Amino acid sequence: MSLVLIGLPASGKSSLGAALAERLGLVHLDTDALIEARTGQSIPDIFSQHGEAVFRQWEAEAVAWALAQPEAVVSLGGGAVCTAAVRQALAGHRVVWLDVSLRTAIRRAGLGGLRPLLQGDLRQRLAELERLRRPLYQALADHRVSGDGTHLGPLADRLVAELSRAGWPTAPADQTEAQVTDHA
Repeated sequence: MSLVLIGLPASGKSSLGAALAERLGLVHLDTDALIEARTGQSIPDIFSQHGEAVFRQWEAEAVAWALAQPEAVVSLGGGAVCTAAVRQALAGHRVVWLDVSLRTAIRRAGLGGLRPLLQGDLRQRLAELERLRRPLYQALADHRVSGDGTHLGPLADRLVAELSRAGWPTAPADQTEAQVTDHA
């Protein structure tokens, strides 16, 4: 079973995923990075050269591959949940929705460079994506955490504690108690 992060573009899924993987002693898989590595193209280039439909197919394949790996932290692209095959693939995995305000997503997206679906009026585009995707995030999430106003380290620590209370193993079986304490 994998721990999967979902949420709006620029919510911090990749950064939080890396921090969680480190704390949990697991591998971190970012599906956008997997697609870029497989194709040798950036996500914006894929969108412009092949279109969104091709990207979504490749994304579904990357998600299926990532979820087939044993015990990983997987960060999904913000729109991955719009694909039925991805939603079905999430069954049996622990899904965490990293929820951020529109204001936070706009600030972060403005810093993050080109994002194909956020071209034009950034506020309007993110508001529309949030309106369309929020019900999917809510329906799929086992846990919801707010990424607003929280630094990455404390957020990752809080989520590890929450997952532990919910029965998620917070350290690989081969770690000692001292190592677990160091990561908590």
